[in-house]
Amino acid sequence: MSEPRVIKKYPNRRLYDTFESRYITLAEIRKLVMDKTNFVVVDKKSNTDITRSILLQVISEQEHQGSPVLSQEFLANVIRSYGDPMHDMVGGILDQSMRAFASQHQR
Repeated sequence: MSEPRVIKKYPNRRLYDTFESRYITLAEIRKLVMDKTNFVVVDKKSNTDITRSILLQVISEQEHQGSPVLSQEFLANVIRSYGDPMHDMVGGILDQSMRAFASQHQR
């Protein structure tokens, strides 16, 4: 597997694609996801991996457009799961469900 494409997030909140040597938007991050491009987002200042945080921003932006996929009740239940002894299991179940959905969708 090749090295992931590196996107750097600058303190001014701009995202810089080091592969294409240009600034990109969250919409372009979404396109990378849709194209199944292997990438990582790192904070330019601390050099920490912030990919999950950026993906959550993409989800949030998508939820504000059109009809949302995630219900308010679902989101509240996810929030409630944090700190619960079964927290790790919740993530695993959600991950398995999305994989099954994607697999079914491809057929």
